[in-house]
Amino acid sequence: MAWSRLLAWWRLCLGLLSVLVCLAPCVNLQPSENINYNLVHSWADKLGMELFHLGDFITRRKEVQESFKDAKVVSRNGASIVDSMAKEIEMMMDLKVSAVRRIMDTAENTALSHQNDMADKMFSYYSAKEMLEPGDPVPPIPTPAPDMDKDIGEPLIYVQPKVVVLEPRPEFHNTPVNFSVSSVHVPVNVFDRAPDVIKAIQWSENLDQIFRDNYKNDPTLSWQFFGSSTGFMRQFPASKWRKDVPVDLYDCRLRSWYMEAATSPKDIVILMDGSGSMLGQRLDIAKHVVNTILDTLGTNDFVNIFTFDKEVSPVVPCFEDTLIQANLGNIRELKEGIESFKPKSIANYTAALTKAFELLEETKLSSRGAQCNQAIMIIGDGAPENNREVFELHNWRDPPYKPVRVFTYLIGKEVANWDDIRWMACENQGYYVHLSDTAEVREMVLNYIPVMARPLVLGRHDHPVIWSQVYADIEDTKLSDYLWDINQCEYQKADVLEYWQVHDRMLEPSEMHRRKYRRMKETWNQPVDSNVYQFMTTVSMPIYDRRENANITEEVLINEALWELQTRETRIANILGVAGTDVPINEIKKLLSPFTLGVNGYAFIVTNNGYVLFHPDFRPIFQGYILKPSYNSVDMIEVELLDDDRSARDFNPVLMTIRDSIINQSTGSKWMLVKNHFDEMKRVARIKRQYYWTAIKKTPFTLVISYPEQYGVSHMDIRADQEIHRISIKGTNLRSVFSGKRWKIHPDWLFCKHSNRTFKTPEIELLYFLERMSEPGWRWPGSRSALPPEHAAAMFSNNSSTGRYPSINEKESYYCDRQLMQALVFDARVTGWFSNNTSFNSKDDKGTSASSPIAVLMGLLPRNEFKQRFGVTVAFLATHSGLTRWHEFHSNAAEESGVGETFSQNNTRAIDEIWYKRAVDQHFVREESFVYSVPFDAGESNSEILVTASHAVFHNEGGKTAPAAVVGFQFQHSALYKLFHNITGNACAVDDKDCYILDNNGYVVISTRVHETGRFFGEVNGAIMKRLLEENVYKQVTVYDYQAVCFESKNDNNASSMLLSPLFHLLRVGKWLLHTALWYIVQLLQWAPGVSSHYADMYGDSNDTEPPPPEPHPEHHARNGNGHGKKDDDHWLRYLTLHRTRLKPCDMKRELYTLFKEKDNVVYNMTAHACERPFVVLPIPFSNLILLVIDQLCPRDGTVVLTVNPQPIDYHLSVNDSLACYKQAREFNRQRPHSCISRHANESGIKLCGKACSVYANLGLLLLCHILSRWL
Repeated sequence: MAWSRLLAWWRLCLGLLSVLVCLAPCVNLQPSENINYNLVHSWADKLGMELFHLGDFITRRKEVQESFKDAKVVSRNGASIVDSMAKEIEMMMDLKVSAVRRIMDTAENTALSHQNDMADKMFSYYSAKEMLEPGDPVPPIPTPAPDMDKDIGEPLIYVQPKVVVLEPRPEFHNTPVNFSVSSVHVPVNVFDRAPDVIKAIQWSENLDQIFRDNYKNDPTLSWQFFGSSTGFMRQFPASKWRKDVPVDLYDCRLRSWYMEAATSPKDIVILMDGSGSMLGQRLDIAKHVVNTILDTLGTNDFVNIFTFDKEVSPVVPCFEDTLIQANLGNIRELKEGIESFKPKSIANYTAALTKAFELLEETKLSSRGAQCNQAIMIIGDGAPENNREVFELHNWRDPPYKPVRVFTYLIGKEVANWDDIRWMACENQGYYVHLSDTAEVREMVLNYIPVMARPLVLGRHDHPVIWSQVYADIEDTKLSDYLWDINQCEYQKADVLEYWQVHDRMLEPSEMHRRKYRRMKETWNQPVDSNVYQFMTTVSMPIYDRRENANITEEVLINEALWELQTRETRIANILGVAGTDVPINEIKKLLSPFTLGVNGYAFIVTNNGYVLFHPDFRPIFQGYILKPSYNSVDMIEVELLDDDRSARDFNPVLMTIRDSIINQSTGSKWMLVKNHFDEMKRVARIKRQYYWTAIKKTPFTLVISYPEQYGVSHMDIRADQEIHRISIKGTNLRSVFSGKRWKIHPDWLFCKHSNRTFKTPEIELLYFLERMSEPGWRWPGSRSALPPEHAAAMFSNNSSTGRYPSINEKESYYCDRQLMQALVFDARVTGWFSNNTSFNSKDDKGTSASSPIAVLMGLLPRNEFKQRFGVTVAFLATHSGLTRWHEFHSNAAEESGVGETFSQNNTRAIDEIWYKRAVDQHFVREESFVYSVPFDAGESNSEILVTASHAVFHNEGGKTAPAAVVGFQFQHSALYKLFHNITGNACAVDDKDCYILDNNGYVVISTRVHETGRFFGEVNGAIMKRLLEENVYKQVTVYDYQAVCFESKNDNNASSMLLSPLFHLLRVGKWLLHTALWYIVQLLQWAPGVSSHYADMYGDSNDTEPPPPEPHPEHHARNGNGHGKKDDDHWLRYLTLHRTRLKPCDMKRELYTLFKEKDNVVYNMTAHACERPFVVLPIPFSNLILLVIDQLCPRDGTVVLTVNPQPIDYHLSVNDSLACYKQAREFNRQRPHSCISRHANESGIKLCGKACSVYANLGLLLLCHILSRWL
């Protein structure tokens, strides 16, 4: 009996235990338990279900899908799209070329008609750097009269600045401009009152009328300009030159649009004298000459530099026996090579010239290089002989033609042997200059441009049209190094100030690592879309002096010591300058109709060199505002990354074949598997894409479009009865479908554009055109661009039924994208109900979903309880036509300000938003699912974290499917955490369990430690992340970044500067004494923190001196009482003194991660097994998330860390090699420009080849300036 009772009690206990297991979600797990797979499975299922029903209710996705039932799905024709886009761009570019041609023609005629005008040195013009606006203080007229300039021999000239009214205009990026006149920019090294300069400024003022006419004919024109060979640039409309840079480096003659228009492509060999006499200032001048020559070269030019003493050596060893393309990266490499050059012994001119000629000959025979102009630039302090035999052997084989020009630059003041080096230039169709000071280098070097332009000028009628590589408006790449230096100074200053506050706590390893990591993250900030710089291409063409003869005045050597000024008539072939107009890259992008390519589709343009003019992965800046050193020489194969698991720079032959077809301007198409990274290069998608390409005629550009195979082959379209004019006839008010304020349109898309009016917002402009469409007589323009005026009449006489709007300069001229507008109005009409707030306690509202009991319960909750429980702040909808709608959720009926505004300010780009793209991709993983994400490193901020959820809505018809819209919502992270905690109870709060929710790229969405939110899980627990990789939960995808920037140690001690003079070492001693004195002064002022901190603010970051130590801490006094205080006080300097670095282009790679897409992955059925597998991982249904529960009692390997941060790629280069060398050995094919004019039969009649310059200098002043420059 007792046994039976005992058995009954045992059965009762087992029954109670089974009940407890079933109720496990509400029961705390004990530390001794293993991870219960079924329990974790129930958590994942419940969390996924609740989140899905919340999203289903909030977004009303079924109703959105139903709204698009009347649309149709049609196939996308890539070949037709790319052809149509190319024609639009061609028409626009023809318009710009036409404007430049009229400027050129007017300039040549005007210069010829004013050739006999006298230069008026008191001529007043609108100086871009000096002109005033009404109300600006007028600078006083200098009194008494200025002293005589003893060097020039005449009074200094003062002309009062002119006054002009300027008005900000959005089409010029809100720059204040005046459309009545042009303004003139004069470089700092050009004297604007010099006779030839002021005369050109005078006659070029007549160009204002053609500038105005051009703008009237085409209001889409950007800046128009005339760059004069004398140095100034006349720009229309007039505007003030920016003054937010430390020095004005701009000289139009050094810009690519000027250089490439003024000369045909060229191969140049620079020979630099390496003899022992090239020391001190001579070496400085020589290096300045070389750097200036390099600044005049563009991507269609090829160059190399050799130094010669007894031997001839390239300044970059790996560039030996070849000419390299003059892109920014290679030019930077050459400049760094010449910077470290040291003179040695006697110069062997014969060997150097022979080497240069042989290299140029070999380049021509092997069809490499520019295959057009060829030149040798010789920089030295005198040649022992003229080397006539070398020239006869290599350059005079086919008289009178001399294939290689020779330009010589004689360095030094006291130079006796100048006749031989001058002879080399004059006898080889070159130019000779004598340089004795760095201030005259730029002007003298630029003399070679008019000489190489002579064949162009002599041809008279051939004006090549030149399209430049992409560039950043007026910025100079030298500014990047300056900004980086300033940035490092700011870092140094911040470190010292922080040390004064926290003392040795700042020197703890963890703090030093945190500070270093934070600054590296700043350098990884490489925004694709940034308004810091205005990127553009420029179309330009040369302007010739139509005179064949002119009187010149020059110094003639009468005897060995006497020079005499003589005037004579001689044959000339002068280039007056270059005319051009800018074409902003953003304006080209607007012609590409992103709407027609759909989500994750894009277009880009490739130049004849294979470089991208623009591309969605073109990242020209880093740290948010600094231009990369070689930002505009990004090859298309460096941004189109094939998914083929090849190593870095081992490019797929298929991709190389496509590239060759593109640069050859063929037409074609191809499918490719690629890796697309996005979201700050921290996520990656592996997809199959279709590419189509075709040439943009009469330009060196080729247009390429691409879209995904999975959902890009079809797109939404409206039916005939839904067109705008038909619904207008039925009485629908077009403006009514855009009622309210909770909607936006894509700010970068061209819906409708008025040529002569501007609007405050794109939405206001849209409403204006909707009103116009409702009026009688509305018609759709057929093209965005009007024809050039000289072509328009012929076109319309031959084709009167084109349907185009006749002229772009009419009062009511406009353009509308008909297909886009039709889609936009349709989307707005069928989704108008969405912006109404979801009703609560209402069963009749369309927004209340009855798809599930949970959704019904949500709808019955009071408004404030719903907001408190679920934390939803906003729901949104974005359509394929660029429309975004939203509505806010508030705790009470009263409107809360800020929620909707914040969302609408940051999320207006519809299909270009990250949450839109990810939702569409997720649709093919699981249709009924939402994509959830949190900001990266969100847990480090103190602000409220918002979770964004999105879901793609597709429309199906006739077996075809296309994305119609994406719906989503944002809710508070704290609410998600609370929901997760309610489901798991305290099971994830105990010490032996660690619970994570990770997204499909491995980022933490939920963690018991909130500060880990948004971090990559491999950095949180690398050992477990490694196991997830091994078990095929995640797949590692390597992404190469060929646009990265690295930082190499900067050596401020230039070897040449130490050889300047014997005074150098005395100056070093003086500088040391000054710094030591300042140090002890600050030591004495330690008890006056205000004074010492002011010293640090003013001087601590301005040079390389050590910053003063902080105010003594009591602990330091106790620690340093043994008489060794000085050593201990200085220890912090070793850690806080920054090691200065310089920018360097480099390659990096990121290891990114993505979930395996295989359904029913076996790993999700695996249970935890002690410490052999101390975790359970399960997918969260209806989402892109996984749930990971880890047994914390098992030992953890903290040494394993996986990161998504960029890592430098090791190419195993030799000590003297660099990335530029590695790339040069693997150079790609390129297409040469079509225009090459390098010779003319009449050039031999021009005898102008330079002369020695006369120097009128105050030697005492020069010596003083030189000493001060070395001191500072």
